[in-house]
This record gives sequence, C-alpha cells and structure tokens, in this order.
Amino acid sequence: MEHALLLNATYEPLRVVSWKKAITLVTLGKVEVIEEYDREVRSISFTIKLPSIIRLIRFVRKKKVGVKFSRQNIYARDKNQCLYCGNKLSSEELTYDHVIPRSMGGRTEWTNIVTCCMECNRRKGGKTPHEAGMTLLRKPVKPEWLPILRITINIKQAPESWFDYLYWNVELES
Repeated sequence: MEHALLLNATYEPLRVVSWKKAITLVTLGKVEVIEEYDREVRSISFTIKLPSIIRLIRFVRKKKVGVKFSRQNIYARDKNQCLYCGNKLSSEELTYDHVIPRSMGGRTEWTNIVTCCMECNRRKGGKTPHEAGMTLLRKPVKPEWLPILRITINIKQAPESWFDYLYWNVELES
C-alpha cells in the first residue's frame, strides 16, 4: 500500500508514514490533506481517498540530535581540507589525525581530531603540531549541525507529488 509524506506546519518534510497512520492522523484532526492518491479505503461508515501528502496543523519542534562522530562527519566539518597544509582532497585521499596524540593522552573526540592528508600525517607522526613545526588552520570544534544533511526515504520510488516538498538534499534510496 501507499505511504504518505508528513510535513510540519511550515511545509518542511518530517518523515514518511504508513497509509494507516496517515488516515489515523486525518480522522483525529491533527493533519490536513494536501495531496491524495486515486486509491480509496472504505469502512462501514465512510470512504476516504488515501493521503499522499499530509501537513501537521500545529508546528512540532524537531529534537536537536547531536552530530554523530564519524570519519565522514569529520571530513564534512573540515570541508575535505587538510587542516595542516590546506589542500582540498577527496575522501579517499584523506585521513584524520589526533592533534594531541593518543600516546600523550589525546582523546578521540571532536575537539582533538582533524582532517589531514597522508603526507602531513606522516610528517607529524606521534608529535603535537608544535613539536612537529606545524600549525593548524582552524581549531577543531564539535559541530552543532552538518552542512550536508540528508533525509533518506526507504521506498522504491517516491510519488511525483512529493517532489515539490523534497529539497535538493533529500536522497531517495532504491
């Protein structure tokens, strides 16, 4: 059966819900129907077209979710740039470096990890940047959000009616 795209009151896409959940929200008066499929569902007392896009009547604040610590997110924070020499490289050509080496008590966390190229990583070795005669272009910080944010929709093909509400940063998973 079909799914429905759930929008916030501001028309911002929130998630995809099942047709059953969509109809429940409609009958409870929590959403308004923006688009419908041609298909209908029937009960003893009424018939309703399946909602394709529904919008919440009241605005819902999305929970702020911390940015997951991962290699890809470190590269995104540092914009695929070596923070020692400044070269921009592809993810395959990059690695990450502990500013204060682990052997000196440095931790694997946002404020001690930077993106760097293989050459700078070898040059720095197990030393601090000061000991290796290197300087950081920027101090590493924990990001509050990622510049590359995706909403993944796990259905084979999104209905065409959804495309007006999905933005360039939404990925459809096949």
